[in-house]
Amino acid sequence: MRKELLSELSESQELGPPTLSEVTLPDSQRITRADVSHVAKLARLMLDDAQLDRFTGQLDSVLEHAADLETLDLENVEPLANPFPLTNVLRPDTFEDLQSSPDICSEVLDAAPSVEDGQFRVPPVLGEIQ
Repeated sequence: MRKELLSELSESQELGPPTLSEVTLPDSQRITRADVSHVAKLARLMLDDAQLDRFTGQLDSVLEHAADLETLDLENVEPLANPFPLTNVLRPDTFEDLQSSPDICSEVLDAAPSVEDGQFRVPPVLGEIQ
């Protein structure tokens, strides 16, 4: 029904699709305070009267904006995942034999909180036997 209304509006306009100020949903399609109250109840939210009024207005504005976006002619617009060109900045994965550099190994192990047999000692995880 919304698409029909919007297409009728855009057909009646010779200058292109309607603007946000020209697109208004009929009262039967606008979100109501009862709708917001029902959704709040489903989400187990307790909203007072002031919050219901505020959220009703906010959600109605969001829906009107979505209706305005539906009127845009996007036929020649390619999908876009990210507006910025991305490149990986990863270093090459290389193997370094630290055993041949005992100074590095001892320096790293000296900084560890607990060492056993030249390896890091970590506490048992999820009930492992010590």
